Amino acid sequence: MSFYAVQFLTGLASASSLFLVASGLSIIFGVSRVVNFAHGSFYMLGAYIAYSLTLRLGGGAFGFWGAIGLAAVAVGLIGVLMEMALLRRLYRSPELFQLVATFGVVLVVQDLALATWGPDDLLGPRAPGLSGAVSILGHRVPEYDLALIVIGPVVLVILWLLLNRTRWGILVRAATQDPEMAGALGINQKWLLTGVFFLGSLLAGLGGALQLPREPANLLMDMGIIAEAFVVVVIGGMGSIGGAFLAAVVIGELQAFGILIFPEITLVLLFLVMAVVLVIRPWGLLGKPEAIIPKAAARDVGRPFRPLKAAWRWAGLGLLGLLVALPATAGDYALQVASEVLIFTLFAASLHFLMGIGGMISFGHAAYLGFGAYGSALAVHHLGAPMEAALIAAPLLAGMGGLVFGWFCVRLSGVYLAMLTLAFAQIAWSGVFQWYDFTGGDNGLIGIWPAPWAAGAAGYYYLTLMLTVAALWVLKRAVFSPFGFALRAGRDSRLRAEALGIDVRRVQWLAFALSGAAAGLAGGLYAFLKGSVFPTVMAIPVSVDGLVMVLLGGVHTVLGPLIGAVAFTGLKIGIAAETHFWRILLGGLILATVLAFPKGIAGFLKDKLMRPER
Repeated sequence: MSFYAVQFLTGLASASSLFLVASGLSIIFGVSRVVNFAHGSFYMLGAYIAYSLTLRLGGGAFGFWGAIGLAAVAVGLIGVLMEMALLRRLYRSPELFQLVATFGVVLVVQDLALATWGPDDLLGPRAPGLSGAVSILGHRVPEYDLALIVIGPVVLVILWLLLNRTRWGILVRAATQDPEMAGALGINQKWLLTGVFFLGSLLAGLGGALQLPREPANLLMDMGIIAEAFVVVVIGGMGSIGGAFLAAVVIGELQAFGILIFPEITLVLLFLVMAVVLVIRPWGLLGKPEAIIPKAAARDVGRPFRPLKAAWRWAGLGLLGLLVALPATAGDYALQVASEVLIFTLFAASLHFLMGIGGMISFGHAAYLGFGAYGSALAVHHLGAPMEAALIAAPLLAGMGGLVFGWFCVRLSGVYLAMLTLAFAQIAWSGVFQWYDFTGGDNGLIGIWPAPWAAGAAGYYYLTLMLTVAALWVLKRAVFSPFGFALRAGRDSRLRAEALGIDVRRVQWLAFALSGAAAGLAGGLYAFLKGSVFPTVMAIPVSVDGLVMVLLGGVHTVLGPLIGAVAFTGLKIGIAAETHFWRILLGGLILATVLAFPKGIAGFLKDKLMRPER
């Protein structure tokens, strides 16, 4: 019994660290509606800056705790810099376009941290006076863990007093509930948002700095914490500080005891909990139902989608002709790169069908790419199926996955729907990662080669081009079919669509299946292109890449995902081949593109080259 008591305390210590990061993310989203993907980078910077400051300030309580405090403030100022220099220029852009900007910041920070602190893990000093352990019920508990257990509730009380007993907190809550009315009353929302970003970033930096005695500062901290922080915020309720604390405690304790009872489930436990909570209580444990679609989150549906004019269709045919002629002038490596670009163009188009046409945000679209890749690979590996049959299995399995996941997802909306897609994707990733006997686990499946007639670089390129163009044509036909018009009607005004007799939920459910099948075909082609499949194909970074492609190209344009996929994939492959610091270059290009084309590349071209219709 004493052992479980100690394990309970360990869970509370982890919960306190997680709460610090999640509370900052919750505050930022609650006021600005910005999905700040760079929040994990601020957590990582807090650890690195605290490490450097402890070396400069020396040992002792003043040096250690002074370094912790200064690191938190420094990260808060970095958050202010990001808000003023970048996000302030994008508040009028579609909400998710800001996600692309923060993702660019993630890439830049990763390489800056690599250049500044190097690739090695950096273990900080122990906290002076808290370096020992205390005997509790016969078991040793680190004194620093006990200190963290106290720090978490203290920060919770301070935040509650700040938000409920100060004028600044009242203004923040007013801007959260009704920003238009707050602006009409003369509240300077510009500086209010800056203050919120400082507080949220400070909390992330504080969480990272306090983690230094428990784990070394490393370049993987940002991606490791951001998913957990999002889960905590969503389970607790977006914008609820008390909910974030409660959810952090729940997650911390489940992880502490889950590793003892069922170790295999620890990789996916928090996402499984989030999926259950969202299905039962979509607005989180302490959230409010109206927070699902805030009044301030006016939908920017853009201009109606219309078929391309004759000039654009001729231009498309000309481009297709160039692609057909490409093998005559390009080598094998260039054709392999071109095949990969085509595959991710289809992947981005399938995601755009959900986001741009259906208005449903997916943070876990890589699941369907992975279903397709594993569908083909498993058919070859276990059934000995030829490539042709395996490529048929890919969209079928992914489409079935879309039906299963979509049945739950269409019951939600906004960020909650997006987070449920992320939860399902992580559950699927955990399954293929740990099912060694069937999927090969993290060793993957190898030897997935094309049929002899498509084994060469040119032959497989033509196969990829043919299937990609055919799938894009099917998606285009679906956009301008009665089904596509019904889907857009539900996106623009669900109440009006239902009043007209449209079963919006059913239409959205079928959209999940069609989008998943298209992404699955891309996954099957990807498996044969690489000759192998690994769990990384359905990991979170791949889903983020898809989002960046769609939003970078332009979510409210037909050609947006195609342009965005070509630009992002081509730049990523090209820059990575030239330098080890490819992330900072790619991130800088993304930020420059975001600032220059706030509607996406295709949206910018549409505004410049096409006259607005009267």
